[in-house]
Amino acid sequence: MKILVVLTSHDRLGDTGKKTGFWLEELAAPYYVFLDAGAGLVLASPEGGQPPLDPKSDEPGAETEATQRFKGDKAAMDALAHTRKLSEVSPGDFDAVFYPGGHGPLWDLAEDPVSIALIGNTIKAGKPVGAVCHAPGVLRHVKNADGTPLVAGRAVTGFSDSEEAAVGLSNVVPFLVEDVLKANGGRYSKAADWQPHVETDGLLVTGQNPASSAPAAQALLAILR
Repeated sequence: MKILVVLTSHDRLGDTGKKTGFWLEELAAPYYVFLDAGAGLVLASPEGGQPPLDPKSDEPGAETEATQRFKGDKAAMDALAHTRKLSEVSPGDFDAVFYPGGHGPLWDLAEDPVSIALIGNTIKAGKPVGAVCHAPGVLRHVKNADGTPLVAGRAVTGFSDSEEAAVGLSNVVPFLVEDVLKANGGRYSKAADWQPHVETDGLLVTGQNPASSAPAAQALLAILR
């Protein structure tokens, strides 16, 4: 069982002058769900190398058992420092693809033709795709074979409008995840802000927020099993 984990290479939070990137918990928790289940993991990003970490996700208040384990794991940190360039990865080598969130993916992965093709081809090949928090935004331009949006008619979730408002970034992000999923015909649902919520529809797994990262990874594993 081999899983491709796709991270953002984007580090600028709009025009705020602040940094963004991937959210540490949303990488660390799934990383160990997969690793502890015996999966082989490959980390990739559009530019390759070290992806940018959202500094807020590394503050004491955001720490979890998984983030502490990850930061103390030399093999994990080495893998993170040397992500493969996404365009040089062969999708056929993997049994599933998983996208951690953070705000970064809204700028690069959502618009990246390599990522868009990867998701579409993975689903077409009968393999599952998972995305958590802001990462369901990477589904924005993915189409089915008939040209309809991948999420149309599917049960989906992702970072909610109310959660984006709570962090004060509704007018900073290029689009709101909840709104785009709904606009593309997704049957969007959510739990209360910051509570875990995961939707599985066929081969597509989506999680609402950081608290949903481990449950989303477990849901992806359930499909693989």
